[in-house]
Amino acid sequence: ATRGGSYDTGKRIAEEVYRYRAPYPIIYEWIMLKGKGAMHSSKGVLISITEMLEVLPPEVLRYLIIRSKPEKHIEFDPGIPLLNLIDEYDRRANPRAHELSQTKRAEDTAIPFRHLVTAVQVTRETDALLGILERSGYDTSDSRAVLARAENAQRWVERYAPPNLKFKVYKELPQAVRSFDSIERELLGVLAKEIKGWKTPQEIHDGIYKIAKETGIEPKRFFQTIYTTLLSAKSGPRLGYFLASLDNDFLVKRFNQAANSQSDSN
Repeated sequence: ATRGGSYDTGKRIAEEVYRYRAPYPIIYEWIMLKGKGAMHSSKGVLISITEMLEVLPPEVLRYLIIRSKPEKHIEFDPGIPLLNLIDEYDRRANPRAHELSQTKRAEDTAIPFRHLVTAVQVTRETDALLGILERSGYDTSDSRAVLARAENAQRWVERYAPPNLKFKVYKELPQAVRSFDSIERELLGVLAKEIKGWKTPQEIHDGIYKIAKETGIEPKRFFQTIYTTLLSAKSGPRLGYFLASLDNDFLVKRFNQAANSQSDSN
């Protein structure tokens, strides 16, 4: 610790104000904020603990510190790498670090953070959100834990998500569908009929590939057609989970609308 720095100050506060022995001063390196350098309050390069706890559970923040060797600096990127960190924590990739990261609070959920990132962009209404997660096959019985993580996901989307992970489901048929040719419109008509019987993300994923194979269209092109119909974009979240999160009646209606729409060439 630097002489006269935060440790020396904290030590005096611990011993003279709170009357307990200060923790041992372990050697540690800087936390490096992606693209800005070492986090340092005096230089204005920092993300506060409070800000971090608004976008990820405290256990994950503890895990970030505990899993790292004290003599090596910690690379911190609140964008996509933060999602990777949460995935790593959920997988218990480092069991001992995971164990030491636990707090006294009981809130926890097995729902992947990445899926919550998708779900909170479909709806912000509590009952609708829980319904989306249930349709995707997740347990929402501990709604308090689920909604706490969903709030983390919502704030992450607002503050740190890159543009390619953000999306908006159009309430009306996007103008972009007017560029569809007859093959794409026909495929959407088939999809509108078939999707009624698909319940799980895997069934949806497999069903879309089956339609593409039977009609001889490239799956990538079919995916782009579906995303355009819903998002007015050629890409989006993982398609099986995304479609499973949406109301089936809405999907049937939207795909039928697109299948029967007029193209610009008409």
